[in-house]
Amino acid sequence: MKKYLYSTLFLSVLIFQSCSSDKEKSAENGDTPVSVTISKSYANSNGSFVSASGKLVAKNSVNISTRMMGYITSLKAEIGQNVNAGQLLVSINSADVQAKGGQANAQISQAQANYNIAKKDYERFQNLYKSQSASQKELDDMQARFEMAKAGLNAANQMKNEVNAQYRYTNITAPISGTITAKYAEQGDLASPGMPILTIESPSALQAQVLVSEQNITLIQQGMSVDVTLKSLNKTVSGTVSEISKSAANTGGQYLVKINIHNASDLLPGMFVNVKFAFKNSGKINQDFQESVMIPKSALVEKGQLTGVYVVSSNNTAVLRWLKTGKTFGNEVEILSGLTPQEFYIISSNGKLYNGAKIQLK
Repeated sequence: MKKYLYSTLFLSVLIFQSCSSDKEKSAENGDTPVSVTISKSYANSNGSFVSASGKLVAKNSVNISTRMMGYITSLKAEIGQNVNAGQLLVSINSADVQAKGGQANAQISQAQANYNIAKKDYERFQNLYKSQSASQKELDDMQARFEMAKAGLNAANQMKNEVNAQYRYTNITAPISGTITAKYAEQGDLASPGMPILTIESPSALQAQVLVSEQNITLIQQGMSVDVTLKSLNKTVSGTVSEISKSAANTGGQYLVKINIHNASDLLPGMFVNVKFAFKNSGKINQDFQESVMIPKSALVEKGQLTGVYVVSSNNTAVLRWLKTGKTFGNEVEILSGLTPQEFYIISSNGKLYNGAKIQLK
């Protein structure tokens, strides 16, 4: 009796497991189609393109330094502070300059006295020469003495001008309006000639600076329009090529290209950018370029380090296709292999997709 009972129980378990397995297979076979939205891949009809990475820099950027050596007595500047042109920023101890100024004033007084005496003597001897009371040599000597005194006075005045020029470097003002982005010294430090103290940048005018390879630099022309993508902000702005370097001697075979940004609002110097140089289909394009297949990034499926997309099979099922991706521009990504132009792929679905799932178009 017990043996019969155990056999019946074992048979019931097998039947239950079989039913559960059938249900799972039925679910896997996708008896209920998944509603999906599809799209068709397209080739970049505008032609080929290359991209280059770089960063934003301020078009107007200056380093503030001094031409004289002295201790910084006042430094009214902090990083991030907005300043106006002509605003006092740095004061340097001017004791040495003041001493030179006193010496220059004394030399001017002495030279002025010598000049006045030599002028009167020269005028006196001119009158004596006219009345034949002085010789030509005596008049020539007085004229030479007068000219020397005049030259001495001019030299003293020029020395004073030099001191006044040094005074301007004891009180340093902002040459442009902008934002302080770097600070290299503090109050009490010793300032040296040519040593930068502050950096001021004007963020209202920004440039993207990128390095382009030697294979592509000949395709880029000044004035061409480009797309500048900032991945950190998920934003793309337009720009115009303003400068193209013709030498790569100091950049390791890369050529520097500068792009003026048209809309620099909300952008800051130092942000990393990716610049897309698009070329129309013409004879100038290298034969190695091919039309690029572009799809939205939202359609991609990532599993580990693999990237794919679900495509539509002839049996109206979803098939996971692994891809090789290229450059990313805004919300689109370039497909190098795995997807051909005019091929349907799934953008979104109302249920969970898997390889072989039955689908139903919305």
